[in-house]
Amino acid sequence: MSLVTGTASADATRPGEPMLVMTDVHTYYGHIHALKGISLSVEQGEIVTLIGANGAGKTTTLKTINGLLHPRTGTVTFEGRDISRTPAHELVRTGIGQAPEGRRIFSRMTVIENLKMGAFTRNPKTIDPDIDRVFELFPRLRERTHQLGGTLSGGEQQMLAIGRALMSEPRVLLLDEPSLGLAPILVQQVFQTIKEINAQGTTILLVEQNALQALSIAHRGYVLQTGEVVLTGEAGSLIKNEMVRKAYLGED
Repeated sequence: MSLVTGTASADATRPGEPMLVMTDVHTYYGHIHALKGISLSVEQGEIVTLIGANGAGKTTTLKTINGLLHPRTGTVTFEGRDISRTPAHELVRTGIGQAPEGRRIFSRMTVIENLKMGAFTRNPKTIDPDIDRVFELFPRLRERTHQLGGTLSGGEQQMLAIGRALMSEPRVLLLDEPSLGLAPILVQQVFQTIKEINAQGTTILLVEQNALQALSIAHRGYVLQTGEVVLTGEAGSLIKNEMVRKAYLGED
């Protein structure tokens, strides 16, 4: 089932082609068939969201893109290049960054040390403007520059995880459950910042269980169920879709 999707901007390096494409991807955990023919695309400049229940395959999709998992069949391409077998550490250099589920910050390192770790692929002499950018996006982190990551609140750790991912200068940013465990007021702040990051030129693929929040900032969305895409379309159309409203927006 599919909704008609809107027109998005083309990739600057390959006019007319999406920035990120998964084509008929099948991914396994051992003998467990986790992704069953996933196909999706992300255009340059978009926010695209993946929504679905626990176990739908959202995080597995991100892991297949970022090289932590490799598809058994199917392809993943980024800016026209097949990255299906590229190791995760090399993908950071190609322009794919991620803030993972659960934040995964370095708890015994300070805020500034965490940010510098995010720039491990870069010349240290070039990163100061990006540290300033992170502090502009998240002023609270500036106040805690020399505080250990493990002593930050959950919301501050999420800010740090996103900031650390931005330090690699990603052209596409993968965000996995950025609202998980956050108070409602912090959820609003984080999603507003995601919109700002996108407005500054970073393409975003967002995995999020809070479907209403995700669709409210996204251009397009994909609905996953048990490793398959069951619905796709413009975010505004998905919000109005009866199946989405019943299954993911809590409406009867």
